[in-house]
Amino acid sequence: MRVLAIDTALGACSACIVQAGETVPLAAETIPMERGHAEALMPLLDRLSAQVDGGFESLDRVAVTVGPGSYTGLRVGISAARGIGLAAGIPVVGVATLSAYLAPLMVGDRRGLCTAAIDAKHGHLYIQAVAPGGRAIIPPGLMTYRDAIRLLGSGPIIVSGSAAPMLAAEARMQGVEAHIGDVSGFADIAWVARLGALADPAQALPKPLYLRDPDAKPQDGARIARQ
Repeated sequence: MRVLAIDTALGACSACIVQAGETVPLAAETIPMERGHAEALMPLLDRLSAQVDGGFESLDRVAVTVGPGSYTGLRVGISAARGIGLAAGIPVVGVATLSAYLAPLMVGDRRGLCTAAIDAKHGHLYIQAVAPGGRAIIPPGLMTYRDAIRLLGSGPIIVSGSAAPMLAAEARMQGVEAHIGDVSGFADIAWVARLGALADPAQALPKPLYLRDPDAKPQDGARIARQ
């Protein structure tokens, strides 16, 4: 299976093409950015396609990050993935951003709760935690750092994501052993592809995973009444 993975959920515009079962992508590119995903994505995908024999026609599946992440970024990536899937006649699957951070932590014999933590601003974080063996400790959610530490219990924890340093510091202040993994502002695109290859297209739908309401809300007081 050949998978195209797309990630525009957080602080990068990333994509790669992976042959299932191989550790190194056939082609990959990541451009760190906070804004401008819409302008950067399609040229990036064209460059990747040119590096792979058969281009987009050789693909068997598209995987795209579905959140949590920026509202605009999610729409850009999901729209592009759906368009490519429709044009190529192949399935499109969604991969949760937190799952992409968790996956490399769960490989090997690590001691502690595998935790993904993304900075959600205003003293909050997006978090998911899994015990060895895959048992869910904290399902994907939005909460304060203090609430996260309370739910994580006595630890130890291994945490990746943009909020990893802050969560680890808070944990240590509470006497919880904490180890930091990847602290980048975006997930490893190759792991997005690997998770996408394993996903069930009937269950992992390419639709946004919103864990909180948008910051911008309609101003009812300024709304003009209908006649």
